[in-house]
Amino acid sequence: MTGRPSRDAQEAIAEATMEQLSSQAQALRERINRFRLALGRHFVEKQTLVDLMTVAAVAQEPLLLVGAPGTAKSDLVLKFKDALALPQNDYFEYLLTRFTEPSEVLGPIDINELRAGRYIRRERGKLPTARLVFLDEIFKASSAILNALLTVINERKFYQDGLAVPVNLKILFAATNEIPESAELAALKDRFCLKAACRSVQETHFVELLDAGIESTTARDLNNRPWAEGHASLDDFLKAHRYLTLLFAKKEPKDREVFFRDEVMREFRRVVRTLVREDEVFISDRKLVKLYRLLRTRAWVFHGGAVEREDLQLLSYLGETKEEVDLLEEKVPRLLGFS
Repeated sequence: MTGRPSRDAQEAIAEATMEQLSSQAQALRERINRFRLALGRHFVEKQTLVDLMTVAAVAQEPLLLVGAPGTAKSDLVLKFKDALALPQNDYFEYLLTRFTEPSEVLGPIDINELRAGRYIRRERGKLPTARLVFLDEIFKASSAILNALLTVINERKFYQDGLAVPVNLKILFAATNEIPESAELAALKDRFCLKAACRSVQETHFVELLDAGIESTTARDLNNRPWAEGHASLDDFLKAHRYLTLLFAKKEPKDREVFFRDEVMREFRRVVRTLVREDEVFISDRKLVKLYRLLRTRAWVFHGGAVEREDLQLLSYLGETKEEVDLLEEKVPRLLGFS
């Protein structure tokens, strides 16, 4: 699990058949669940966020962590990466500012190629070659980087000398101290279907926070990673994604008819309509489709079957502003009868 998988291994996962994956599905679920529960034990009151990261990773949907500095946003991602035993060349992270140049994220221009009249970036060690990416303060990036990110997130491509080239990206986590309301950032915000608050826990878990914090920093100082327990690999997540994609692709019967009972679908529609009408939460058609995939992914990971009422709690993370994030975390469970 510690070495980088060969291109043949990656292609084998991308081409795996339903027959091949069906026999592995239960074992994949068990490993992924051991992964999320074990990782959650290394944080104080962050299991819900670890669960969200796990679901987003299987679905290959980006997740935005929102919170003040010092609330473990970066630590969550770093330990998630360590727990997957990812080699460094499969991981890219960057703190973005308005002064960050595209070359810092996508790779510097190859001078030799430029002399030959070609605008080619040397992407090795940058975002295009990584399979797990963490972008901190994502909304502070320049317009050039933001435009490139839209293509990366939406199409899994970036441009080399005018030609679209695939990136290796499978999992994208981003973080922000606050969610800006600028109209020019609306498209990027909409790419993040799920936005979750990362909150301080000192008020309710003072002593536990001190103990866990000292344990974590001491482990890093000693070059130990006790949270890297080897329960699941990135390949497990990719196989799970491939398996679910093949399920979604079935025409007869439709995925919805098998895994989304009528009463749960009615509740799904009711909660979405309530959030749109009462709270004016923006839910685009694109986001609605992503929500379906995320709900199905959560249902499969957590209980292996059809979407249940409890899975609809993912709707708590649809907020487009900090105020909506706070509101929906309280309102959605109440609408569903869980609080």
